[in-house]
Amino acid sequence: MSNEKPIGLIARQKIQKGMTITREKIIPMEFDESRYDIVEVNVEIKDLDPVFHDYKIVNLSDLHLGQWLTPEYLEGVIDIVNRQEPDMVALTGDYVSYVLEDVAEDLERCLSMIEVKDASLAVLGNHDHWNGADEIRQILKNAGIIDVSNDVYSISKDGEKGVAYLHIAGVDSMKLNKEDIDAVMLKIPEHGPAIMLAHEPDFADIAATTGRFALQISGHSHGGQFIIPGLNTTILRSACSRKYPVGEYQVGDMVQYTSKGLGTNVFWLRINCAPEITIFKLKSPEVEEKIGNEEIKNINQTLSVSHSKKMFPTRDDVDNFLNIDDISEFIESKRKRIPVYMENKTDNIKENINEIPKIIENKTEEIKNNLKFN
Repeated sequence: MSNEKPIGLIARQKIQKGMTITREKIIPMEFDESRYDIVEVNVEIKDLDPVFHDYKIVNLSDLHLGQWLTPEYLEGVIDIVNRQEPDMVALTGDYVSYVLEDVAEDLERCLSMIEVKDASLAVLGNHDHWNGADEIRQILKNAGIIDVSNDVYSISKDGEKGVAYLHIAGVDSMKLNKEDIDAVMLKIPEHGPAIMLAHEPDFADIAATTGRFALQISGHSHGGQFIIPGLNTTILRSACSRKYPVGEYQVGDMVQYTSKGLGTNVFWLRINCAPEITIFKLKSPEVEEKIGNEEIKNINQTLSVSHSKKMFPTRDDVDNFLNIDDISEFIESKRKRIPVYMENKTDNIKENINEIPKIIENKTEEIKNNLKFN
């Protein structure tokens, strides 16, 4: 497929312009953070050096700036991102929908506001090509964002055993046949864990087959803009997001995560599918094992102290485990039962007293019989 906009998109562009004019009457214009899902995803990555433990990657996908997502909304989203103090920001495509010229300056200005410790990386989506891939790439570059479409970016840190690496690869739009996994595999270093950024989530089948990637981060689907309650999936699946439309999946040895994205398609409707900001925390198995062992050690130490120094519960122990109101209520209920209990016992005693003469008589007869026998 070429970079030219399909005929259907030209019609959608006209619809977008018309809807933009009436947007203020249709949707609230003030940014409201509560309308967004901030999703945290922990991913344990094999061979991840401890120096990268809890490494934080914030993902934004499918901005579609100019439709539901206004520049004011994007500013609010970037503020949320910056408050996370991310090590890296990953942008996974479709920065505009159909009209770039109306929002180009705002897009560059907002993306320039991202604050990150290491790097902001991006790949392109199908809409970016339809609007002009070169123009989008220039906007990203001006905003200080590195395009890793069909490329690799390596992050290095000084670890205990020397320099440690984390490789971030990316592919261009699969829907437009722009992806080039062969080029990526030639560029990616042999050692060090790797993460894939791919706009279309169904690229996961290809990425996982290489055996080189621990995680793929994607968007494209918008979560279908409708998630079935209770099932956390959608029936509205577009091309290249039919297998992995929303959320987390295990694809071979690789984790695939598909964001619900920030924007929408032609229409702004989202049902049970809030726009999403995703926070990935990378976990080192080595550190996780140490943490687990330390927790077990602390539990054992606590039990040891409990057995050796606290043979009897203290007043604080009692206060912690018992509620004085509950105790009072329990005592009162028992007190009320005492008269009934005593009455029952008295009746039992009377019955036993009445039985005494009969018992004595039986015992007397038994003794007499024994004497006769002897």
